[in-house]
Amino acid sequence: MLNNINKNLGYVLFLLVIFCVVWIIAAISPISRKDWLLENVLVFIILLVLSMTYKKFTFSNFSYTLIAVFLVIHEIGAHYTYALVPYEKWLSFCCDWSLNQFMGWERNNFDRIVHLLFGIMWVYPAKEFFKRIFLFGDGLSWFFAVENVMVFSLLYELIEWGAAMIFGGDLGMQYLGTQGDIWDAHKDMLLCDLGASITAFLSYKAGK
Repeated sequence: MLNNINKNLGYVLFLLVIFCVVWIIAAISPISRKDWLLENVLVFIILLVLSMTYKKFTFSNFSYTLIAVFLVIHEIGAHYTYALVPYEKWLSFCCDWSLNQFMGWERNNFDRIVHLLFGIMWVYPAKEFFKRIFLFGDGLSWFFAVENVMVFSLLYELIEWGAAMIFGGDLGMQYLGTQGDIWDAHKDMLLCDLGASITAFLSYKAGK
């Protein structure tokens, strides 16, 4: 067990260094410093929990990679605020292509994309947790992993709502990121749940 932890540690530290570099870059002149701070509260909590529980429960390198990639993507949203991430400009510059036009979108949907990615990327670490801690079979592990992602998706929407109520004004709206859509929270949770469910189903069928 100790040998596995030591082998895993080098790769985890490598991922942490990459994330720290991205974090520092994203911390330079964000569009809204207050929103950036709010967006990073959960990041600090996640990193703290992972570091404090590392020796008791060490995820696979694949799980840590998924977590790191998601946090990097989140830092992009934190830097620009989710509603203002200029993905359309980036796609137009590098590919001469518009995702919004292709999908028929009228709003900035970076937040929706990230909610979908949360479901896709976090369901595997959750499955790994349930399989190793509770010794569930693959079917039950994937089931509870999807349920776990759904719970966290709901909690995040409640946190967003609470922060908007507490801070109000422009900061509250930047963090909430609804862009005038009254069904924003419902759509975010649906995409997250779909991402987790589809990933779990395909992985289970593939025997992963």
